[in-house]
Amino acid sequence: MKGAPVRRLFRLLMMPLAAMTFAALAVLTVAAPGAHAATDLSTVATALRESPVYVDPAASDLLSRADADALADTIKDADEPIFVAVLPAGYPTQDLFRNLRTETGVTGLYAVRLGDRFDARADSSVLSRPAVANLVSAVQGVDDPKAQLNDFVNDALRSNPGGTAPSSWSGGDEGVDTGALAVAGAVVAAGGAGAYALVRRNRRRKEEERREALARLAVVVDEDITAFGEELDRLDFHPAEPGADDAMRADYERALDAYEQAKSLMAAATRPEEVRAVTRTLEDGRFSLAQLAARREGRPLPERRAPCFFDPRHGPSVADVLWTPGVGTEREVPVCAADQARLSDGRDPMIREVDTVSGGRRPYWDAGPAYGPWAGGYYGGALLPGLLVGTMLGSMMATPSYAAMYGSGYGDFGAASGYGGGDVSGADFDTSDFGGGDFGGGGDFGGGGDFGGGF
Repeated sequence: MKGAPVRRLFRLLMMPLAAMTFAALAVLTVAAPGAHAATDLSTVATALRESPVYVDPAASDLLSRADADALADTIKDADEPIFVAVLPAGYPTQDLFRNLRTETGVTGLYAVRLGDRFDARADSSVLSRPAVANLVSAVQGVDDPKAQLNDFVNDALRSNPGGTAPSSWSGGDEGVDTGALAVAGAVVAAGGAGAYALVRRNRRRKEEERREALARLAVVVDEDITAFGEELDRLDFHPAEPGADDAMRADYERALDAYEQAKSLMAAATRPEEVRAVTRTLEDGRFSLAQLAARREGRPLPERRAPCFFDPRHGPSVADVLWTPGVGTEREVPVCAADQARLSDGRDPMIREVDTVSGGRRPYWDAGPAYGPWAGGYYGGALLPGLLVGTMLGSMMATPSYAAMYGSGYGDFGAASGYGGGDVSGADFDTSDFGGGDFGGGGDFGGGGDFGGGF
């Protein structure tokens, strides 16, 4: 049997000698060859709480112990909440993912190889449904279990899933051989601290990327909040002014509330995807101002439309016009009255430019993935993907890594990806993340053989 990771040996060596001896014997006993686990879900869940990969004894022909250990080490070293179960073809499939998630009680991404079939589900705080769908689809044509599971895990790690591995994995149930124990002292002396740092490196890298993304977003959002506050001042509305009625006062109050709420939300934001709530609030506030202006001027109330595509600070759009970006295909975009007039005259619209990572300023749709949550709050739903087809931001948003890092996939801006993976939540989780065709078709795994790509 191969030696356990350095971090496990490090923990053992830090124990008193007697305690280390008993712990080592316990680990060796648990991992002894020939041990057979029952195939009920509680046993599978118990094993997954201790190690990220479980292979049922009846499915040992699908993935060897050595290959399972190597895959488990890959997941543990990445410190990600990815769970892999390899089960025999005849395993009951009714509500398998939902029940496995309930039994395990840990937030994460769950993948199951069942005979020659494969599927996965995840808590939305770890990966959005579109992200899981892309990951599953990418490996559905791989027949070899080892290759399929390794490809899936590697793709999932590149997708920057939310959260970290459960702390219980650091104790693990993998075996240690006597040779490994014999040289452990030298390993600890030479690199114990370095091994621990290596395990946490991926987490630190992701957190740094998120901080940098949030910092870039903060500049743009602060500009938006300031511009909205200036609009409120220019409006010069007084609730007690002659002609003011309850509807006007309600519009004004909603606009004021939106302004204050946007400031509070941005001040409290710690993750890039939380910016989406800020810009959504600002969009609500600007629509309230548009309604108030119409009431004061005696005009018909405006319909609820998306903000001007070229710059949301222009306010709600008044029409949809055909427009072609510098690189890309022609598409229909919502525009404000001023930009509609500019385009009609053959002039360029007033485009919102933002800072890029490499320096300089570019239109927000060509400035990098960090601006996705900002744009998503303004446009959201199924509208934004169509607007961004062929742009840098649109291309990036189509990838699983974007969905995981910035909290959304095409057409699913509500499925924000948090970074709380690895949390022990017991049965208190959103079961819809593991439903929607989740083995509900008469107990069929994935619904008539159609695994649904994580949906």
